[in-house]
Amino acid sequence: MTMDEIAFEDATAQADLVRRKEVSPTELVGGAIERIERLNPTLNAVIHPLFEQALATAKAPLPGPFSGVPFLVKDLGAECQGAPLADGSRFAAGRYVSRADSELVRRYKAAGLVILGKSNTSEFGLLPTTEPQCFGPTRNPWDTSRGPGGSSGGSAAAVASGMVPVGHASDGGGSIRIPASCCGLVGLKPTRGRNSLAPGFGDIAGGLMCEHVVTRSVRDSAAILDLTCGPMPGDPYLPPQPERPFLQEVGRDPAPLRIGLGTLPLTGAPAHPDCVAAAQSAALLCEELGHDVAEASPVVERHQLFKSFGLVMTACLGWTIAAWERRTGRAPTEEDFEPATWRMYQHSLAQRGSDYLLAWQDLQQSCRDFAGFFTDHDIWLTPTLAQPPVTLGYFDYTHETRKQYIAHLGDFTGFTLIANATGQPAISLPLHWTQNKAGDTLPLGVQLTGRYGDEATLIRLAAQLEQARPWSHHRPPE
Repeated sequence: MTMDEIAFEDATAQADLVRRKEVSPTELVGGAIERIERLNPTLNAVIHPLFEQALATAKAPLPGPFSGVPFLVKDLGAECQGAPLADGSRFAAGRYVSRADSELVRRYKAAGLVILGKSNTSEFGLLPTTEPQCFGPTRNPWDTSRGPGGSSGGSAAAVASGMVPVGHASDGGGSIRIPASCCGLVGLKPTRGRNSLAPGFGDIAGGLMCEHVVTRSVRDSAAILDLTCGPMPGDPYLPPQPERPFLQEVGRDPAPLRIGLGTLPLTGAPAHPDCVAAAQSAALLCEELGHDVAEASPVVERHQLFKSFGLVMTACLGWTIAAWERRTGRAPTEEDFEPATWRMYQHSLAQRGSDYLLAWQDLQQSCRDFAGFFTDHDIWLTPTLAQPPVTLGYFDYTHETRKQYIAHLGDFTGFTLIANATGQPAISLPLHWTQNKAGDTLPLGVQLTGRYGDEATLIRLAAQLEQARPWSHHRPPE
């Protein structure tokens, strides 16, 4: 195979080529650097190259089952020793370099993954798109007039375009699954606490945020989770330990499952017909595979859910900026932030601690209502998003009131945030493809949400669907 052909193999296959000595880590890393240099001027997925360090790492002995496989770390939260960290914001850009690896990054390195750089993200990860003013927009490889989703859009665009086979991502309201859907990838949001946020954090926003990867295959997502999961001393959440390694769930018979099909977003606004068709098609496939599928969705109080979630995220932004203020010694000013971020920050300053705790009380009630659905169902199957990938500039705060803007966000992401509130695992799979008016092929993800702590069932079903309807042959234009 040529290096461009190898670039579209998944991480497991690339690692196997290294083990068989058909390609060296230096060749893999060098090929990935060449693709980044060729494609990144258009896509803007990588904002902090670390090429010299990566080549030096690739030349040295490497540990782990993914020895020599190229990798990117999202420029949000996770610390990579010697690399800048800005969380996508002017307020932090150029003012901080990580002094040590976070535990998750240390585990990536122990797995043999070679970090080539930091990937783009929205400012503080707030938006379901990746268009930070500080670093510029990331473009979707399938249609460069559209965004790759967010906030892990830099990693998703890089994986989809063949820059790297796998990339770090994080998810506080859908930020792994949203870009996976927009870019035709696998995006697994693990159970709360499955991957540790040590040493810097116990949790973020009361446990809304988690970290994992975006990948090309279910087996990559499962194998990497095996290598990164597990608590550190002091972690506040201890999810149930898996019965066996997650990779062993790939190819394992999921047995007949009770699947609820939902096509109405929790906002109550209708989903795009193409997104509905994607979920319905996946439901038919599940039936053909022997599963029991019926239209059914959790019943939650929608207004309370989204209001409470918004209040928690507003408080989280206030905390984030305060943490950066303490870290850098700089006081925040309006010029340091994007307009939507600054307005949200002003709202955070008006909040009281009791407002935050009341919001979590209401949010936890919605969580109980949602989790109750899984006493009678194993899986909730939905579109990942309520709309296909949207054009760059779609989320433009300047022309909308705050209420309109929040509704705009919800009408795009109406299926994802509830799993962050409950801590349940959910996965987006690239099971459907459609065409826009210009004739461009666009991916549409289908989401599976499972019980708390039960990534195993999700992985078994996801792998079964991948085998029945493969997606690896889908590649964006260059």
